Amino acid sequence: MPNHILEFPGGYTRSVGPVIGRFLSELRDGRMVGVKTAEGRVIFPPTEYDPANGHAVTEEFVEVGPLATVESYAWVGEPLPSHPFDRPFAWALVKPDGADTAILHALDVGEYERGAKPPKRLKVGLRVRPEYKDERVGDISDIKAFRPEVTMITAPNRLEFDLKPGKALDRFLEGIADGKLLGHRCPVCAKVIVPMKGLCPKDGVPTSEEVEVSDVGTVTTFAVNNLPDPRAPEVPFVSAYILLDGADLPMLALVAGIPADQVRMGMRVKAAWKPREEWGRTITNIRWFEPTGEADLPFEQIERYL
Repeated sequence: MPNHILEFPGGYTRSVGPVIGRFLSELRDGRMVGVKTAEGRVIFPPTEYDPANGHAVTEEFVEVGPLATVESYAWVGEPLPSHPFDRPFAWALVKPDGADTAILHALDVGEYERGAKPPKRLKVGLRVRPEYKDERVGDISDIKAFRPEVTMITAPNRLEFDLKPGKALDRFLEGIADGKLLGHRCPVCAKVIVPMKGLCPKDGVPTSEEVEVSDVGTVTTFAVNNLPDPRAPEVPFVSAYILLDGADLPMLALVAGIPADQVRMGMRVKAAWKPREEWGRTITNIRWFEPTGEADLPFEQIERYL
């Protein structure tokens, strides 16, 4: 079927009158104004008549905003060619501070790939402000979009320091460099402490007897983390206390290779070592621990290690 097009060549020109004309002139100058009704309500965008009763508005204009509040929204995950953005955005009813009515406009919440779901920050009550174009002509599109207020920042934080490991930790790192997990056995309680510390935390006595333990163990307790960590493969990720076979104290490590919501107490895991050529004297030779596929240990076998 042929396409049908209705078009006014050169555009449709009409006068805007003193009320809408004032509104558009203020937009051109980077301001938003509403107009008062006889009852004292502020209509934004201004209209010649009060939509509540049809009475003519006053000639009193009031500057509103620039801060505004989202009253409702519709997410656009797949923008059309006619939309103001070629990436996901939202259409929103936005009510500026000082106004009693809202305007429908585009809401830009950041860079997202096409098809993305609405971000968590997008919600009714979100505080926003207008972003104006550099070149304005007196048109509603002089407001490029509304954008959320800045409520959080990420400040760079970096601390560099040298750590002298001490005799016990130095020996543990030697073992890691050879692919071994070493601990110390306490001469009093006979518990195997990994990583070795040179001291039993229970009895307070020096330890020196070396014991090599397995790189297979059991998750005792864990936490799901939602903040990014350069060591983790993705967010959310799990940090867990893992009781290595042959050890008596759990060791803190990452758990991956399984969705975070499927990690559980008693789950059997094994160290995922980096390639041998990437090894050094560091615990990061082990990327994380992954499930072995073995049956979980019953809670009764791990409860004393919690």
